[in-house]
Amino acid sequence: MPLMFSSDVIDGFLLIFQTCIGVAGNLVLLEAYVYTFLIQPHLKKPIDVIFMHLTAVNILTILFTLIPDIMSSLRARHFLDDVGCKVILYIFRISRGLSICTTSLLSAFQAITISPSGSKCAWLKSKLSACIFPSFLFFWAINMLIYIYIIETVGTRSNITISHKYAHPHCQTRQFGDHHLGSFLSVIMLRDVFFVVLMVWMSLYMVNHLCRHHRRARPIHSSSLPCQTPPENKAIHTILLFVSCFVFFCCSNNLFTFYSLYTPKKNPRFKMLCGILSTCYPTICPFVLMKNNKIISRFTSSLSVIRTIFSQRASTG
Repeated sequence: MPLMFSSDVIDGFLLIFQTCIGVAGNLVLLEAYVYTFLIQPHLKKPIDVIFMHLTAVNILTILFTLIPDIMSSLRARHFLDDVGCKVILYIFRISRGLSICTTSLLSAFQAITISPSGSKCAWLKSKLSACIFPSFLFFWAINMLIYIYIIETVGTRSNITISHKYAHPHCQTRQFGDHHLGSFLSVIMLRDVFFVVLMVWMSLYMVNHLCRHHRRARPIHSSSLPCQTPPENKAIHTILLFVSCFVFFCCSNNLFTFYSLYTPKKNPRFKMLCGILSTCYPTICPFVLMKNNKIISRFTSSLSVIRTIFSQRASTG
């Protein structure tokens, strides 16, 4: 008799797989930067602090988003009480907001760093390192203040079906309709729009600058490295991939979240889809960043060399 699995169990295993992949990727990247700071401090750069903060925030986002969905898919009852619901949703929303803010800060830092000395933002280069930690404090403070609303309204789920509630496997909010909701959603939208527009603007600025640099350096590349991809092209591809993933998953998650707030019928599978979308960027992000990490590049190069040696020995033996 073949072993049959319910759709909830299959969903649970898929969520566990995404959680493991996302957390493992971010941990590998975080360990690479920590290794640089502790073992090779001469190689550390100020931007590495932003990468470390981003990977830590990504781990929080993945864990506090997908673990409740996993427990729901595995039909765990009463997984969270009122306090647990407040903590889980509060940390999840803060970490997601920090991910948006930190990614935009990363784009602005990179754009200012590569800007020519005669540009309008060149005067900021000398102040970049001093602005990193104050920026982190500002991001944490503003997001913690924004989501106090969740602590006041979220609690464990009841059996009463009321429309216009936040769809979550274990938690729910009071019925939406009070005058605070409009202000709460407006602040979130303003924050997201501001930081997303800032990131896209800075990324387009970097792409434009790298394209102009590539055109000027084209004769040098064509004569010295005829068979290799210019580094400007690699940087442009990485930036475009990074921005595309961020904007697509951020906008998609916002649309699905707003739809789930106002749809009368709450579908658990739709909530699971919202959770997957909200964690796709934190899951993909470290693998995009790994392409430019020298320690990981050296490690993968060493593995490829070792694999080549063993394959040659096996073929000759």
